[in-house]
Formats: sequence, C-alpha cells, structure tokens
Amino acid sequence: MQAISTTTVYAVGVPIILVLILIEAMTSARRNLSFYESGDTWGTIGLLSGNILTSAAIQGTTLGFSFYLYQFRLFTLNTILESWQVWLITFLTIDFIFYWYHRAAHRVRLLWAIHMNHHSSVEMNFSVAFRQAWFGPISKAPFFMVMPLVGFDPSITVVAALCSRLWGVVGHTQWIGKLGWLDSIFNTPSTHRVHHGTNLEYIDRNYGNLFIFWDRLFGTYAKEQTPVIFGLVKNLNTNNPFKITFHTWAAIARDIQQAQSFYEIIGYILGPPGWLPSRKMTVINKL
Repeated sequence: MQAISTTTVYAVGVPIILVLILIEAMTSARRNLSFYESGDTWGTIGLLSGNILTSAAIQGTTLGFSFYLYQFRLFTLNTILESWQVWLITFLTIDFIFYWYHRAAHRVRLLWAIHMNHHSSVEMNFSVAFRQAWFGPISKAPFFMVMPLVGFDPSITVVAALCSRLWGVVGHTQWIGKLGWLDSIFNTPSTHRVHHGTNLEYIDRNYGNLFIFWDRLFGTYAKEQTPVIFGLVKNLNTNNPFKITFHTWAAIARDIQQAQSFYEIIGYILGPPGWLPSRKMTVINKL
C-alpha cells in the first residue's frame, strides 16, 4: 500500500467525483430539484480558484517542513507496525485532528473568518465541497504538524489526507438520502447536511470528515430529522469571492476599532462568532 501516490489517488478519485457531479446535475435538471444555482456555482469557482493558488504556493513548504519535523519523531511507526496498521492509524489520526480543527474553525472567530467561506453557499451539492476558502490551507496546516513528530511518515500522511478529502466531497449532496447504519459510523450525506444547516438544532454539529463517531464521543452529534436550511445564520447575499473572503475579516477589524480594552480585542479575535463584551450584553439585555 505504501506504493500508492497522490497521482494515483487523483487519477482514480477525480473522474469519480466528476461523474457524480454530472449525474447529480442531470438528475436535478430532469426532476426540477434546483440543486444547482448558477450564481452560487460561480461563487464556488471563484473561491476554489484562490484556494488552489494558495495550496500550490504553500504545499511544497508544508510537506517539506513535515519531512523536517519527521527527523525528530518519537517513534518510527513504519517499523513497529504492519503496513495496513500504519494506514489505518494514519486515517484515524487525520480524522481525529480534523475533528478538532473543524470544531475550532466554528468556535474561534479568527478561524471562522476563513471557514465561513465554505458555509456561505445556500445550496447543497457536490460542487459545494470545492467552495474552499482562499486561506484555508494556511489555517489548517499547523494542526497537523504534530503527526510527523509522533512518527507518521509524511509520504503516507499526504496520500491518506487526500483520500479523506475526496471522501468529504461525497457528503455534500441532497441527492443521496439516509444510509441506515452507515450514518452511525461514517460522515455521510445525511450527517453532513446537518453540519451545513442553520436550523438551531443543527448549528455546530457533526464536525467529522471521514468518521462520525468523534461527534458521538465528544457530544456534537445530531441526527438529520427536520428539513435542513443551508447557508449562514445571516447569509451574505453575494457570490463575489472577494466579498465572501473578506466579509468577516472586515467585521473583526470594525469590532477591534470599537474595543475598549485588550481583553475585548482578544475576545473579538479568538472568541466564538457573535461574541460580545459584557458591557454590550448588558445593553442588549435591557432592550
């Protein structure tokens, strides 16, 4: 299995994804399901283009730094475990770290300013998986730098991460319904629709990418029950990738200008989205 390369994964995975998008779009058109809206799709293309450029710019540096850190590893997992065990633990570890990154991206405003780009679509289709933030690769990479230090071979990690990323595409659709017991183990279309929901009972739920049992374990799981309303709590009503990318950054800057203490500055940056200092909460409670 160690002979698998990212080129092989792309060669197999990308055609499958493209076929799924084509079938979904054709099904939507034939049945008038409105899964795809042209303006929203153009917004996705704009965000994806910037994400690809950022990824291309830092990918070599990130992978190179991972190999540098690998020199100082605590263990050499490749020598103490069987090949299949290494791959299994690599997939599990990537998904575990992703869960906490993803959870932080929803609960820390600085990270949400980046991640909200992905949630800005009011649609839910396979193409939304590619609606990725321009600065997403930069915000995500630090979370995974612990892996080479522990002893995960970067050449295996990068392939496993790509496979996990391609699996994540499958969750972005309304075309596939509930999948029974699979919904209890994996991040399926049903569980991921919940994650993209703005319904009160769905907000900040189902963070897993490959597996959903992390959410069950850490109390963030929600089952799809009521119809999902996709988008943001306050939608941006624009498909301009520049406006989407910098919307929350601009809001943070405005809040910092109004801050009356260093504590408030930190709160506006690192607090959860919607955080307000106590003085403003007092005013709101009096209204």
